[in-house]
Amino acid sequence: MKSHVTDIGKVGLGLRREMVEEMLTHIPEQIGFMEVAPENWLPFGGKLGKQFKALTERHPFICHGLSLSIGSPDPLDISFLKALKRFFDEHNIRMYSEHLSYCSAGGHMYDLMPIPFTSESVDYVAARIRQVQDILERPLIMENVSYYGAPGQEMTELEFTNQVLAAADCQLLLDVNNIYVNSVNHGYDATAFLQGLPTERIAYIHVAGHYNEAEDLIVDTHGADVIDPVWRLLQQAYECHGVHPTLLERDFNIPPLPQLITELDTIAELQKPFLVNQQRA
Repeated sequence: MKSHVTDIGKVGLGLRREMVEEMLTHIPEQIGFMEVAPENWLPFGGKLGKQFKALTERHPFICHGLSLSIGSPDPLDISFLKALKRFFDEHNIRMYSEHLSYCSAGGHMYDLMPIPFTSESVDYVAARIRQVQDILERPLIMENVSYYGAPGQEMTELEFTNQVLAAADCQLLLDVNNIYVNSVNHGYDATAFLQGLPTERIAYIHVAGHYNEAEDLIVDTHGADVIDPVWRLLQQAYECHGVHPTLLERDFNIPPLPQLITELDTIAELQKPFLVNQQRA
């Protein structure tokens, strides 16, 4: 299933509530689109709701969910999905992505748990993705996630990811930092993983910072600047798959906006030569 909207801009930034007042005054030209977690905005009306509506009326927005729990043994939350659909319609949300993981099993766990890399899981998750897409009447984009254990593993992460995308006929949110984190934590070749993903299914890209817990353990935090090896992997993503809209995630330790803009400028600089080549082609 292909996205019905692709023109959202080339560089984006995750919007946090503490940025709202500043964005209402002026949205820097480097920000082509913004992303929010719908769960963080669905409950709000009043002043904050009106401010958010004012932003979505004048700038492209996409959503990256936190609690769909696509791999959970629990039934899908149909009421939640219907609320999401109303939210997307109200705010003209261009794309909706979620994590290829789960966060509930008889209750919410407030963490992203790894889905077993098995054929049974592929069939189960793909069926749930198709159901979500039917209810929302729009594509569901799945993100490759960071994980710290692989219970019941029968195939590689790359094989599992590609089989889910094919079986569900859905798109991919390519998280470059997650590839780097997993390559260190699980000892695989990040470039080979990147090259093994299907170009035609990539909807957009995430890039972020992380925390080094130990030499062989990285925690995906979105709480630091992007490091050089991740920037290089992003460049390789453009080399391999072409330029796709790319969003900078920063969830805490959020610096002043000009510092974030510096990282957005880095994304734009990395994109430039590949955009020129794409235009020539």
